[in-house]
Amino acid sequence: MDLSATGEPVVVQEDTQVHVGVDLQPGTLTLTRNGKDFAVYHALVEFASAHGDPWVAQEAKFSAKGPDGRSVALTVDLLNEACDGPRAGVPNAIWKVVALAATSAGDVGITYAAPGHV
Repeated sequence: MDLSATGEPVVVQEDTQVHVGVDLQPGTLTLTRNGKDFAVYHALVEFASAHGDPWVAQEAKFSAKGPDGRSVALTVDLLNEACDGPRAGVPNAIWKVVALAATSAGDVGITYAAPGHV
């Protein structure tokens, strides 16, 4: 390959939203809704920052297999109704997925701590 390059590439995150996808090992996370179990295999976490504020996770979308083997999408809102803190009742396992996604998002300047962990 005949290729040359110049410059010092720098990643700049000017957008106020970042979506980070995480592939999960099958069988490691099960979400239950209305008494039905869904085996999660992928998560897409949306982080946002407004006006230079710290990044927060606002939504997690999960791709999962339902009890009938069909693929479904499940969305979890992570912010409370006032959008000023975490939503009550979100299972700890979902926050672990958010932390995994935040680790991947560090490359674009996201620093994130799960609720209750400074």
